[in-house]
Amino acid sequence: MAAERITGGFGRKLREARERKGVSVRQIANATKISVAALEALERNDISRLPGGIFSRAFVRAYAIEVGLEPEEIIRDFIAQFPSDSVTAGHASSKQVEDSEALESDRRVATTLLRLVGISTPIAAVVLYYGMAGAPAFVSAPAQSPASAAVPAATPISAVGTLPPISDPVVAARATDSLMVGLSAAASCWVSAIVDGQRVLERQLRAGESESFEVRGEMVLTASDAGALQLTLNGAVAKPLGRSGQVVTTRVNVSNFREHLAAQ
Repeated sequence: MAAERITGGFGRKLREARERKGVSVRQIANATKISVAALEALERNDISRLPGGIFSRAFVRAYAIEVGLEPEEIIRDFIAQFPSDSVTAGHASSKQVEDSEALESDRRVATTLLRLVGISTPIAAVVLYYGMAGAPAFVSAPAQSPASAAVPAATPISAVGTLPPISDPVVAARATDSLMVGLSAAASCWVSAIVDGQRVLERQLRAGESESFEVRGEMVLTASDAGALQLTLNGAVAKPLGRSGQVVTTRVNVSNFREHLAAQ
């Protein structure tokens, strides 16, 4: 809208602070790793050029810090001037967060019960069968040749269900019903991560920094420079998030994370 491109109001406040500080838009871009075009759009009040939601507010916060303004006050001014969904998106109410936590708790309880039923049912069936038949509660091994006579002839029920160590990331996610996500920054970039409905990260990662999260439901990840961020899922390398310099948002969960893995 034309009203979003006026030269006064919020954008003028940012520009005047920058000029008082004596820095250029290019210098702020170099310090924050935010494009010159996005910073100039802020000064013009042109929110159509911004990525929207939490990332628009992250850009405003970074700009405010560089020019010496109080970040939270500036973000409140930003939302007050642009109360549209493209700016306010991502501000979940406390009721929404509580509902999300309750739903996640119910899902974990249900998953645990189903897992216990799945494990106990076959064992109970075997015990009942041998109890009714009056036979010893073990599973006999097949006939063996003399060369293998030293091997025990029966396997106790306690050994039934023993699983080998899990090393494959796909099998591991299915067995634990969770996903370990690792982030590693090759260059500085802004990153926002929402894990199971909770914001766990919203800051600029410097080159060489890394973060990791356990995801039981879903992670919503946004990066200001897709080429600067390397993602791992249960220790396996993921595909690139996008092109260098591209702002990208992706959703990863236990059900779809195999689609994000790099070819092995």
